[in-house]
Amino acid sequence: MMLETKGRVVVTGMGKSGHIGRKIASTLASTGTPAFFMHPGEASHGDLGMITADDVVIAISYSGESDEIQKVLPLIKRRGAKVIAITGRAQSTLATQADVHLDAGVEKEACPLNLAPTASTTAALALGDALAVALLDARGFRSDDFAQHHPGGTLGRRLLVHVADIMRTGDRLPKNSPDALLPAAIVEMTRKGIGMTCIVDDKDKLLGIFTDGDLRRTLEKHDMIKNLRVADVMTRNPRSIAPERLAAEAAQVLEKQSLGGRLVVLSPDGRLVGALTFHDLLAAGVV
Repeated sequence: MMLETKGRVVVTGMGKSGHIGRKIASTLASTGTPAFFMHPGEASHGDLGMITADDVVIAISYSGESDEIQKVLPLIKRRGAKVIAITGRAQSTLATQADVHLDAGVEKEACPLNLAPTASTTAALALGDALAVALLDARGFRSDDFAQHHPGGTLGRRLLVHVADIMRTGDRLPKNSPDALLPAAIVEMTRKGIGMTCIVDDKDKLLGIFTDGDLRRTLEKHDMIKNLRVADVMTRNPRSIAPERLAAEAAQVLEKQSLGGRLVVLSPDGRLVGALTFHDLLAAGVV
């Protein structure tokens, strides 16, 4: 019913059930099912105008006898909207008048007095989450879709930021020709400040990288380094990533490799288009 509706899912509930209803509506909306919460008390004072005949209403009341919901239930049904009831009593007014009843009954509340809604609200919340996840699966909702609903915060950044958005390019990208002597490579590394320089041919195809670690190893083997070509001491076949990949994937690669938290970014034909450091990911809020 919720999958096939041309309208929205309207969730309503009073008191603790209302708090659970707000969360269910939020979860539905963030997973591809347009939904919002309507306060049943406000519904009697004009908010019923939010509901159309194409909508599906989820009404939550453990007793199934909440006065505020009972007052608006006939009007909701008169509009032609379908009603799904979540209650703890299958014979209650709300359960019997709804198009569909979902049983959220519990043996007893977690409250030692068996009074405060605790276990029952948890059961209703679990049902709401189950509906949202079932709909998500039925719609073929993917992480890319999820990202479109969560552009803010860490979650949005992890799902939306691509390598191309934060990589170093242009004058910030260190690079040398393979015939460059080590002093020139060291100057380039120092100027660009990421502890490496990329070695490329005249068409910017990556041949390797020269890192501060390579420099230390070179100093251990050679007394004189001024006349050494950088191509003779560089690291060949370094780990790379494509610019269209998610920055979160770059973070996973960097966590597994030991090149000082640096990654080269290559086009499909092997040309150097950028570089990325773990600090770049931190600055972008991806990690």
